Amino acid sequence: MKSLVKLLFIIFLLWISIGGYLEYTEHPKGPIVMGLGVMYLSFIFMPIFIYWRYKDGKYKKYILNDKTLLGKIKNDD
Repeated sequence: MKSLVKLLFIIFLLWISIGGYLEYTEHPKGPIVMGLGVMYLSFIFMPIFIYWRYKDGKYKKYILNDKTLLGKIKNDD
């Protein structure tokens, strides 16, 4: 999964650099390529990255709930 995320990120960087070059040369397809790059980032790369990053439950220590808040309040007193 880590290699898939790296590959998708490299594809995104290439896509945006090609779109930037097309925008720089004022090619008529430049805005379309840049827009598709942003859509690729938003709807393909980011959901896969977020799933890969948080699939093992590593985020649970950062969640605030009643138990963690009460524990912090008692430790502060």
